[in-house]
Amino acid sequence: MHAINFKEIQEKLSDGFRPWQRSFQFWARASDIYTGYKVFQLRVSFVKDAKKQEEMWETQHELAAHKIYAMCSDLGGFFLKVAQILGKPDLAPAAWVRKLVTLCDQAPATPFDSIRLVLEKELGQSIDDVFETFDDKPLGSASIAQVHRARVKGDKRDVVVKVQHPGVEKLMMTDIRNLQIFALYMQKTDIKFDLFSITKEMETQIGYEFDFKREANAMEKIRRFLYNNNRKSPVLVPRVLPDLVTRRVLVMDYINGIPILKLGDEMAKRGINPRGKMAEAAKLNILSSLSQAYGQMILKSGFFHADPHPGNILICKGSEVALLDYGQVKELPDHLRLGYANLVIAIADNNTSLASQSFRELGIVTFAKCENEQQELLQLAKTMFDTKMPPGVAVLQPFSEDSSIKKISVEGFPEELFSVLRTVILLRGLSVGIGLNYSCAQKWKPIAEEALLASGRLSPGRKQKRRFSSLRRLYTRN
Repeated sequence: MHAINFKEIQEKLSDGFRPWQRSFQFWARASDIYTGYKVFQLRVSFVKDAKKQEEMWETQHELAAHKIYAMCSDLGGFFLKVAQILGKPDLAPAAWVRKLVTLCDQAPATPFDSIRLVLEKELGQSIDDVFETFDDKPLGSASIAQVHRARVKGDKRDVVVKVQHPGVEKLMMTDIRNLQIFALYMQKTDIKFDLFSITKEMETQIGYEFDFKREANAMEKIRRFLYNNNRKSPVLVPRVLPDLVTRRVLVMDYINGIPILKLGDEMAKRGINPRGKMAEAAKLNILSSLSQAYGQMILKSGFFHADPHPGNILICKGSEVALLDYGQVKELPDHLRLGYANLVIAIADNNTSLASQSFRELGIVTFAKCENEQQELLQLAKTMFDTKMPPGVAVLQPFSEDSSIKKISVEGFPEELFSVLRTVILLRGLSVGIGLNYSCAQKWKPIAEEALLASGRLSPGRKQKRRFSSLRRLYTRN
């Protein structure tokens, strides 16, 4: 008769209970943050002094920031990704950004004994049989996996070994479904934007992140595209070691560089003035490299890296940029890729009629609650799909009362476009974070025209005509 394994039963019961426990924690904390803002909105409405209102809002944002930070930090997993989205200087209140930006690269690490078990099970060999050296202290830990520095036997180059946290997939799917219910409620009550479609796309994309074989294939596909379409690739992409890739383990080249968030500190260490000409030139080169890479990936290929948050960007020698982590990639169908190319040109040229036409082509369904609909639609397009901040504006508030999203509700938003929207928001956050204001639409316009020409949707004559038309509008405005 076999003895009853009480420890195994206890672990199974604990694993089954954890999703319910997380759901309860999420709803308790999210409800507290939401009701706090609703009560505050009522209280601040009785205050007439604008300066006093501003001070009250700042205090409220500080209070909420601590609660959001605690929720994301305690729950971890998917909520670390939520923190990455919310912690953007162009999107969220400054108090939120100050707290949440520190969560981007501070996910708790899995103990090495558990990592060893995953590695040896996936590779079918012991660590000592595969690797000459293996650093048991991780280089970093994120919501889905952590990475270790190592050296493969018979190879003198250092590699990075990415290993998935055990049990993380089930928990993250629970988190996403809770967020979907919250998004449905928010879009019916407070935010006139199709948030549910966005959370559905997040579910799809994050589901892909658990398959490291898919990530390895995506990394190689993007690497080949960028290296084949440029004399020199605008960004460095790690090389995969295909014999050491499984669904939960991925081994790739180690790239030596500085995380982009630490660029200012590194410049100060070397005696470089972060606001001087040399620093400005380096920052411009970094943004130019990222813009070129993303413009080509989105508009020419349609297959792109969809997660350019600061933790995935390294600055290497000579201001070269390395782009890491290809778990979130997206492939746009041609009709969306070319429709987006038209929208890029509309934004770059301030063309209201083309912006309206592009929204219809992309399947973005809007309902206007204002007189100057086309102008507000163009402004909405800039808020959603351009990195440039309006003059004198330090923080975009897309859901404030005078914003375009309040004047034009977005009732239908294609799930596939969420990855483009998120990429632009992350690039905007990067540009604000390093102190440069630039328009990705202006940078991408030539690439968009090239994509439309290649598809036969824009003839060289029409391209020239558009250029004269945009110049005419520019001089008319001036």
